[in-house]
Amino acid sequence: MSVATGFAGVLVLFLLLALRVPVALALIAVPVAGIAWLLGITPAIGILSSTPFSFVSNWTLSAVPMFLLMGFIAFHTGLTGGLFDAAKAVLRRIPGALAISSIFACSGFAAVCGSSLATAAAMGRIAIPEMIKSGYSASFASGSIAAGGTIGALIPPSILMIVYGVFAETSVTQVFVGGITIGILTAIAYSCVVLLTCWLRPDIAPPRPLDAHDIDTRKALLEIWPVLVLMLVVFGGLFSGKFTATEAGAVGALGSILISVVMGRLTFSLFKTSMIETLMTSSSLFIIGVGATMFTRFLGLTGLTGFLSSAVNGADLSYVELMLLIVALYFILGMFMEPFGAMLVTLPVLLPILKAESISLVWFGVLVVKLLEVGMITPPVGMNVFVIKNVASRYVTVMQIFKGVIPFLIVDLVVVAIVIAFPGLVLYLPSLMN
Repeated sequence: MSVATGFAGVLVLFLLLALRVPVALALIAVPVAGIAWLLGITPAIGILSSTPFSFVSNWTLSAVPMFLLMGFIAFHTGLTGGLFDAAKAVLRRIPGALAISSIFACSGFAAVCGSSLATAAAMGRIAIPEMIKSGYSASFASGSIAAGGTIGALIPPSILMIVYGVFAETSVTQVFVGGITIGILTAIAYSCVVLLTCWLRPDIAPPRPLDAHDIDTRKALLEIWPVLVLMLVVFGGLFSGKFTATEAGAVGALGSILISVVMGRLTFSLFKTSMIETLMTSSSLFIIGVGATMFTRFLGLTGLTGFLSSAVNGADLSYVELMLLIVALYFILGMFMEPFGAMLVTLPVLLPILKAESISLVWFGVLVVKLLEVGMITPPVGMNVFVIKNVASRYVTVMQIFKGVIPFLIVDLVVVAIVIAFPGLVLYLPSLMN
């Protein structure tokens, strides 16, 4: 073993990422070169040839393309189109109703999507023009949707949580259930930001309720029955123990197809588009996962993970100090890296430390996904912000969107602090499944 080689590998990896080398290529190149240096070219080629199959053949990972297909079918066939109107119908009497409706519509879309980028894009197209027309500032309107989009990875099914569960070798279903609490808490916290802004700054977030005469409540609520059916079938089976996460994904994908066919919305062209997007997204995620698996093996061979675990134990860090270090790490990485890359680069180092400290991996999975989603709206590379810019370029600039997300970023840090201070909030629902 060579701890120095492990440290060198980590430094080279971050250097490659700083040079904009694709995450997957960097994660594959470093361990191949490092293992060749330590053991010779033959073992390096052996790991390179065996790891892709051993990773992709993991049965739990088959949930990823299934949930993606469910989300793409639902999106392209318009099954989720009525969520914003339904939220407006229910919340129309609350100050800042449009902004709060968009946040809860994001939560509903997340339940059939699993991607914060897709959630932000879908809701941005629908909600931002209407919010600006109703008197919201373009900055605040776009900022609320960019922040609301982050709920897409917190409310199950979450693709990030599936991949985390595979790498951490912990229950994906329990991480899903823990994510419900943090997703709802985030939506409530964002709604509080809107209410406070309406009170303090009515010039950028008008406090007046919506005109009830402009909303057909019955029609709006009837339009969301496909989403409610999918949620009932998938979540009901998942949380009752009838389905595993993988089976829930398959049932959800089949359900979205059948509902779309029954409603007469699924054409061959839309089905083909959904399949292609599912395949492209899944393959990009899997190749990053293959690289992360190889990187984990490389660090294990060098002894770096054991060395760092011993160092943390020897430093006698308190729980709060360790959490502050982890939050700072992900906050910095979130400024420059996309979530999957940031998670899979860091898990090989952090998981042994967390296990040594007897920290719940279910709880940490929820926390790390929350931290990664904070990075989606953090400058300079907040991916949700750039998605919103693409769908609302006629209304707002990138700098205005970043300005609009500032209050939501602040409340995100408060939510993170609550999760760290009261881990039982996340672990309560999973504990009921034991």
